[in-house]
Amino acid sequence: MTFATLGLIEPLLRALEALGYKTPTPVQAQAIPAVLAGRDLMAAAQTGTGKTGGFALPLLQLLTMEGPKVSSNSIRALVLVPTRELAEQVHENIRQYAEHLPLSTYAVYGGVSINPQMMKLRKGVDVLVATPGRLLDLYRQNAIKFNQLQTLILDEADRMLDLGFSEELRDIYRALPKKRQTLLFSATFSDAIRLLAEQMLDNPLSIEVSPRNVAASSVKQWVIPVDKKRKSELFLHLLRTQRWKQVLVFAKTRNGVDELVGKLQGLGINADGIHGDKPQATRQRALDRFKASEVQILVATDVAARGLDIDDLPLVVNFDLPIVAEDYIHRIGRTGRAGQKGEAISLVCADEVNMLSAIEVLTRQTLTRHEEPDFEPEHRVPQTDATGQVVKKPKKPKKPKAAGGGGKRNLGKWVDSGDVAPAEPSVKPVRKVPVFNTGPRKRKP
Repeated sequence: MTFATLGLIEPLLRALEALGYKTPTPVQAQAIPAVLAGRDLMAAAQTGTGKTGGFALPLLQLLTMEGPKVSSNSIRALVLVPTRELAEQVHENIRQYAEHLPLSTYAVYGGVSINPQMMKLRKGVDVLVATPGRLLDLYRQNAIKFNQLQTLILDEADRMLDLGFSEELRDIYRALPKKRQTLLFSATFSDAIRLLAEQMLDNPLSIEVSPRNVAASSVKQWVIPVDKKRKSELFLHLLRTQRWKQVLVFAKTRNGVDELVGKLQGLGINADGIHGDKPQATRQRALDRFKASEVQILVATDVAARGLDIDDLPLVVNFDLPIVAEDYIHRIGRTGRAGQKGEAISLVCADEVNMLSAIEVLTRQTLTRHEEPDFEPEHRVPQTDATGQVVKKPKKPKKPKAAGGGGKRNLGKWVDSGDVAPAEPSVKPVRKVPVFNTGPRKRKP
């Protein structure tokens, strides 16, 4: 099966080819024909299944071939997501798929100024990716209208409920046109999700697939804990002591790519970098030189490295862990191909523990840790496991006050120091992951 046999139009096929996607995933093979046929969809699909392509590709095709041009402050398709990070990721994917289409896309979320978002929406947007809280803010300020809405997508609906967005989803549902296509994607079909589907979907097609979340057995994976400020130093140490020959390095941001490449080149190391700010011709030239072994170290963001295919690449280094766990599978899948052995090393700091745990949940394994001598982190990386549990070590107890000091201590309310209750056990499991927002409710993500 190919994307062409699923009925996708030529501009989408061209975008997929440029991104290096050749064969649809199981969820894409089931979802794309159903969405093109106009069906409502309820899909149990975890991260790593290709679900974004499953709804974005047919959605873009329908918007291109059907419906009027978008009018001022209106949108034609709405993709609701639980977090800012996911909004950015989903929007970037949709933008890439729509590269050769006459459609506009945009993402809105909290934590940033609302005014630029209101200005952008004045011209109307074909596909809007949004978090629930910020979408309602824009709607209540008359910055957005739903009169032209054709399609609603709920992505990671279970996480939206977990983060306390039930009320916001109800308010959004009441504001939307009754006649529309609705697609719901969730990791599982819980009772709460089934109830939500009954309220928002019309006779939906139900599909369920397992994630493509197993790395090749030929890839040896491990983690090296390190303080964030010493990552570059550790990378250079490993490069020299391990005598690495050719390495593909992944950094999280464009600035991170430029900074690491600058340090390497400053030391006379043959390195190059690719990211979205660089012209396509420049990126392609760097990729070609790396494939020809003319460049020893190639540093890349996830998006820029799409389509890179080298059969005998020996090593992938995650200088930063990816925000989206499924990208880890894509990264390390670039080594250990064609029967060759490969290695994937991740340099992990304490700030990345939630990302590490999400990767272990997705891959269903606890990654082996090796501390490099002289690089043991001052800020310890909490222990994690494949169940999604993060165990934080206890804080050092404060020194007791001098005898006779008396007085009172602040324990949430004022009590006599002699009334302090015994401390709770100091080592305890802390929350399930992946979670990027905390608290029972997050009204304005």
